[in-house]
Amino acid sequence: MKLSDFSFNLPKTAIAKYPASTRDKAKLMVLNRETQEIESRKFSNVADYMSKGDVLVVNETRVFQARLFGKKEKTNAKIEVFLLRELNSQECIWDVIVDPARKVRIGNKIYFNDKLWCEVIDNTTSRGRTVRFNQPGNVFKAVEKIGVTPLPPYIKRDAEPSDRENYQTIFAKVDGAVAAPTAGLHFTKGLLSKIKKKGVIVVPVILHIGLGTFRPVEVEDLTKHKMDSEFFEIPQKSAEKINKAMNSKHSIFVVGTSTCRALETSTTAEGFVKMNSGWTDKFIYPPYEFKITDNLITNFHTPESTLLMLVSALAGNDFILKAYKKALKEKYRFLSYGDAMLIV
Repeated sequence: MKLSDFSFNLPKTAIAKYPASTRDKAKLMVLNRETQEIESRKFSNVADYMSKGDVLVVNETRVFQARLFGKKEKTNAKIEVFLLRELNSQECIWDVIVDPARKVRIGNKIYFNDKLWCEVIDNTTSRGRTVRFNQPGNVFKAVEKIGVTPLPPYIKRDAEPSDRENYQTIFAKVDGAVAAPTAGLHFTKGLLSKIKKKGVIVVPVILHIGLGTFRPVEVEDLTKHKMDSEFFEIPQKSAEKINKAMNSKHSIFVVGTSTCRALETSTTAEGFVKMNSGWTDKFIYPPYEFKITDNLITNFHTPESTLLMLVSALAGNDFILKAYKKALKEKYRFLSYGDAMLIV
């Protein structure tokens, strides 16, 4: 398939700027691959599709306050530093993006407050830099108070204090993401309790979502596209519970494309999932045979995005585009703070 096969018109008015007032009151579009039927529900109804013994796999990554605003030593020029990933925790070395980049050179120090500053030690890309923070402890903890929530670029507004909670799932535990695993944003503690009471087993994995999730595909031939690498981890207990359910012919419900990519990265020759951790640049697009993912909970994605390609690989491109057309007509809300889709 080609890049243009995933094109559709997404009006700006369809992009949600804020989440639903109650997370699980968002709309839920259910796509049945077998019958090709499309059903409109509320997200709180998602438990209706799960049975005792099924597994719900969630991403425990936590979005940290990745946008920092500081001043360059001597000149006091205002500099934005966007933290991408930690390279060395002991030496506090990070990959970052700086703006305006023309003012930031190797050897410069950028001060954020009386206690926190960083020194530029290398250039990576035109706007990319490698920096060393002075903070001997946990940089994640240090930026939590002074940083700003890294809202997606298509949400055309400044981050607000409420985004610190709104742009975080109830599963979030491990710092490392600069974008939320948005399918997980619809869950509430009450809904999760209801799901568990049905006998559904909830298991965690981690995939720290990077800025690459927003990077456009710039080649018509999809085989030539290269994904950014992201860190993931599949714990032993999670793998065991998923495999036990698969052996017993129970369904695996995967929350989000990030979770799906982590699972599909870590498969055995027999088609099961294995304990694993490392970096993945797995790119899933049609045609693709899913090994672990039976059912997928996801949001509505941007045209020509790798996220749209993944859901099309699962449900079929024609079926997905038909569903998206219906969603736009029925005023579903798109992207990170938007409504949800369940593919069964």
